[in-house]
Amino acid sequence: MSNTKPDGSRYIPYEERRGNESIVYFTRDLSPAGLMKAYERVNANILGKVAVKLHTGEPHGPNIIPSSWIKVFLEKELPDATIVETNTYYDGDRYTTEQHRKTLEINGWNFAPVDIMDEHGTVMLPVNGGKWFTQMSVGESMTNYDSLVVLTHFKGHVMGGFGGSNKNIGIGCADGRIGKGMIHSNADGDWGSVQEELMEKIAESTKATIDFFGKNVTYVNVLRNMSVSCDCEGVDAEPVVTPNIGILASTDILAADQASVDLVQALKPEDRHALVERMQTRHGFRQLSYMKELGMGNDRYILIDIDNDDARIFPADAVEGVKPFEG
Repeated sequence: MSNTKPDGSRYIPYEERRGNESIVYFTRDLSPAGLMKAYERVNANILGKVAVKLHTGEPHGPNIIPSSWIKVFLEKELPDATIVETNTYYDGDRYTTEQHRKTLEINGWNFAPVDIMDEHGTVMLPVNGGKWFTQMSVGESMTNYDSLVVLTHFKGHVMGGFGGSNKNIGIGCADGRIGKGMIHSNADGDWGSVQEELMEKIAESTKATIDFFGKNVTYVNVLRNMSVSCDCEGVDAEPVVTPNIGILASTDILAADQASVDLVQALKPEDRHALVERMQTRHGFRQLSYMKELGMGNDRYILIDIDNDDARIFPADAVEGVKPFEG
C-alpha cells in the first residue's frame, strides 16, 4: 500500500485509473419514466421486502427528487416497498421522529409507508477493513429488509463536497444520535471530522450497510437541481447554477458516484465551476478513492446510453449540448 497521504482535493482523470470496469446506465430523461428506465436495468437482485432510501428533505426543500416522481415510480415498480429514513444529528425539523413525520407530510411523502429506521432503536453492523470503525450504528429496523434501492439526488454538500449514493447511505442510514455522531465527531467527541477523515468515515459507514445487503442493493443517481448545498439545507440552499444532466444507474456504488462526478467534470468550465469548486475545497474526491481502497467497487466503467440503443459513450458525449440550469 502506498504511504502517500491521500489528497481528496484532486480529481483523478479516467486515464489514471486502474482495475476492472463496471456497467453504468445513463438516460437524459429526467422524469418518472426515466427513473423507471434506469432502475429496470439494475433491479435483478431486488427481492423480498424492499427498502427505498431517499433524502426526503427539509420542509419545502426545492431540489429533492420530486415526491410525485417517486409516487409514480413506486406504484409501477415497487408497490409493496417502504421508504426509509433516519433522524438527523443536528437540531432541526427532522431531529425527532415527531418533527420528522411532520416534515414528511409537508413535503408530500404520504403515498407510501415511511420507516424512520431509528425510531425504536439502533443496531451495530460490522465494518470490515475500516481504519476508523470496526462497527457502525444504524437504524434498527434496517435489518428487517431483504433489499435496498438507493435513489439519490446527486448534488453538492457543505462538508462532503458532493452527496451521491455513498452519502445517502453512509449518513442517511446511520442513526441520528450514535451513528451520525460517530461519523461527524473527532476523538474528543466534538463536531470535528473534516476533509479526508470525514470522507473515509462516510464510506466506512456505507460499507457496513451494503455489506449487510450483499448483492441485494442497487443505485440510481438523479443529476438534477444540483445546488452546491445538500438537501439538508432546505430552502436555504444556494441557488442552482449547474445544468441538469440526467439519471445514472448501476449495481456498483463507486461506479455510480464516480460516473456522476465525471459527468459534472465533463460540463463546460463555466457550467461546472461552482459544483467542482465545492468538491475540491471539501476534498470530496476522497469519497471515491477510499471506496476503491475498501473494495466497494470500480472507478472505471462502461457508460451505456439507454436513450440511443444502448450505445457505449463517454461522459463528454453524454453532456454535449446540455444547457445551464434555467430554474
